[in-house]
Amino acid sequence: MAPRWRYVLPALYAHRLGRAYGPDSSVGALARALELPLGGLETDCCLTADGELVLLHDPLLEAGTTLSGWADAHTAAEIRAGRLRHADGTPSDERPMILDELLQRLPPGVSLQLEVKAHADPVLACRTTLALCHRLRDHPARERIELISFWSEACELAARCGFRARLVIMAEYCVDALIARARWAGLHGVCVEHFLLSPALIARLLAGGLSVTTGTINHAALLEPLLGLGLDAVTSDRPHELRAELESRRHGLLLAA
Repeated sequence: MAPRWRYVLPALYAHRLGRAYGPDSSVGALARALELPLGGLETDCCLTADGELVLLHDPLLEAGTTLSGWADAHTAAEIRAGRLRHADGTPSDERPMILDELLQRLPPGVSLQLEVKAHADPVLACRTTLALCHRLRDHPARERIELISFWSEACELAARCGFRARLVIMAEYCVDALIARARWAGLHGVCVEHFLLSPALIARLLAGGLSVTTGTINHAALLEPLLGLGLDAVTSDRPHELRAELESRRHGLLLAA
């Protein structure tokens, strides 16, 4: 195992702005995530009835807030009047954030992944993507921002608008066809759930010209087998603790060598 530690750790991104540090995509979680150096931030974006973009993991409001209904049926002001829920479901003092609030707090040099969310509605996914592209078109941090989604239509639209786009994939089959489609559509890369990744799959994706990142990893033992395989970034609910655990395990291995 020791040779793995020759490799540089991929950039660590705070999943949902660091959901281990506070309610999903909240100001409090963000503040704690930024207390230590961080490669990037990841959060989800939902379109509101008045064309605003709110940072919610689920467009069904009762899934993470004290409100009910769908995000696109409510104005941003109505959603902002609600409260985010803690992981145990209890209401917090935190209000849902809008995208502009996050952009104002984005530190220099920190990357940002914005996931397009729309439940069983590809049209809404594309409308959300267009709203994001319009809002970010002239933003000074544009080169550090990429749009990601499970919706291939949304990713392709973002790429046509000149943004880096990353498709979230949930299967390892038809990889060559996926690579060809991604290259044709101008996608920057793919995000793969960690339990699907293997050295062979990563090598094929990289050889096809795609950047590879992974979904949420919270334990060092899950990340160790992926070190040195060429991942660009890893998202984690607890990025700082994950880094510390990896360093501790590395130190133990060096002492044992």
